[in-house]
Amino acid sequence: MNKKLITLAVAAALVAPAAAMAEAILYGKVNVSLDYADVKNVILPTWGFARDANGDVIIDAAGNPTLVQRTDGEDFKGWGMSANGYIPGAGRASRIGVKGSEDLGGGLKAIYQIELGVNLNDTNNNVLNNNDTISYRNTFVGLAGGWGTALMGRHDTPMKISTGKLDLFSDTMADYNGTVGFRDLRADNAVAYISPSFSGFTFAGAIIPAGGATGGGQGLNLNEDGIAGAYSLAGIYSNGPFYASIAYESLGNQHFNSQNVSLNESNCPYLDPAFPAVGEAFAADCAYTGDDANTWRVGLGLLDWNGFTLTGIYENRDNDIGSGPYNSFVDPTNPGNSYYLPGTTPSLANGAAYKNELWQVQAGYAFGGSMIKAMYGQAESTSNAVLGANYVLINGGQQLASNVANRYDGTINTWAVGYDYNFSKRTKAYALYTDVTNDAEDVVAGSQWNGFSLGMMHSF
Repeated sequence: MNKKLITLAVAAALVAPAAAMAEAILYGKVNVSLDYADVKNVILPTWGFARDANGDVIIDAAGNPTLVQRTDGEDFKGWGMSANGYIPGAGRASRIGVKGSEDLGGGLKAIYQIELGVNLNDTNNNVLNNNDTISYRNTFVGLAGGWGTALMGRHDTPMKISTGKLDLFSDTMADYNGTVGFRDLRADNAVAYISPSFSGFTFAGAIIPAGGATGGGQGLNLNEDGIAGAYSLAGIYSNGPFYASIAYESLGNQHFNSQNVSLNESNCPYLDPAFPAVGEAFAADCAYTGDDANTWRVGLGLLDWNGFTLTGIYENRDNDIGSGPYNSFVDPTNPGNSYYLPGTTPSLANGAAYKNELWQVQAGYAFGGSMIKAMYGQAESTSNAVLGANYVLINGGQQLASNVANRYDGTINTWAVGYDYNFSKRTKAYALYTDVTNDAEDVVAGSQWNGFSLGMMHSF
């Protein structure tokens, strides 16, 4: 799913300090690492239909076409920097920004922040052209007072903020977004409110009026016209070493539909409504998404208690559109015929809905300027597709299936160990090793890997 998928909103933990500032302050973070990675199937195996001497597709006793593997996959083993090229994991997230406030009197302040993401290494697979992009990060304007903070602009969602403090490997190769796969989003068009702290309790909520824009590259959709087609809510408790959070985020179904599909509210029909015959194409761009994608997340932490830190996160996603290893296949002898079969290409069937459960535990111990830390996590993906004898139904669309077995169900297991050394409060060096195994390694390119990272961060 496209990481620019629109959703919502903002975070009390980052906004509250801005409300107290009287002058513009320049700030930033420089983060870079030297990495070695062993990545499986960066080029996937290729598949095709088995054919007889006459060139006809071989059909098995169950009426399914027979798949055969044409070529083996290709792995990558080598060096890189900060998630460039085939190097996996989350980005290292360097940034520069300016933030501040103006006293308006009567306890009211105007607040603002402009933040840009800056890449210190190659991001466009050309290490000699020095032409990597600058991205927009949390950028907003708002008002703050004793009643809380209200703002509009671009910012991390309340869900993302709710567990940001619980990731000891944040902004490294072992970041929980790039290993377990927690979905942290930054929203455009966010309108948010953040409450003041009540004995350690804070509430944050946001809505997004999309104006006809969608997520996932679907273009414009005039039915995405609500003030809160997507929204995010979070409650956070932070008091001394104790930390707890609960968050809910909903992405409206119209975020995943193109305008044409949304207006028709249906999938493209088949000539034979009972079963698409071999050779009959299914138009993936006509898959209609009828349900919202909803996510719950819970976080718990014991933070820096006599040097010890222990955290845990659980996330549940329903109707997670396009998140599973369900792939398209084009018959090479007749490119006009498209089928949806496992083990073919890394593209995902549009409209395929999945249920995902993710969890992770982390532990660390700090002594002097050092910290040793470790994490273990797991993600399980289960398809909501209804399997039939010769086909599957996904959100009402018929798609030809063969040799599906348990391809709709996949598990990711990941672990990491690391060591941090703090030269000062602003400068840190680290070393870590992380490992990710994935049941879908043959159908999702580069999804199984392990790597070593040696990095440095400096904040100013």
